[in-house]
Amino acid sequence: MIDSYRVPVTDADRIRAGLALQLVAAATGISVEKMTASVRLKGRACRARWLALYTAYVTFGWPLDRVAHAFGLNRATAAAACRWAEDGRDHPSVDALLDRLEFCVNQLLEAPACELPA
Repeated sequence: MIDSYRVPVTDADRIRAGLALQLVAAATGISVEKMTASVRLKGRACRARWLALYTAYVTFGWPLDRVAHAFGLNRATAAAACRWAEDGRDHPSVDALLDRLEFCVNQLLEAPACELPA
């Protein structure tokens, strides 16, 4: 039996992917658990995950391979998600949601890092 292909992903990438998932969950009401289920997603859960993938792609400036790896998916899935989201920008409600998600991520990432006491 051949082990499945896995690429090492940094903690920083997992944290950022988690941020995108949490923001999409808050904005859409689709839980992170539903978006990250290990079964083939359908309907709203699938589209919500696509929004998170696209948010990571655009706001973090990651190539599609890195997006896919951070979310535990393959590059083809990440590419399809980003194409869907780009096409979704033709719909004002999707475009506005993506703008808000990008704004939230940028506000967090541009803020000074918070050093927590030991």
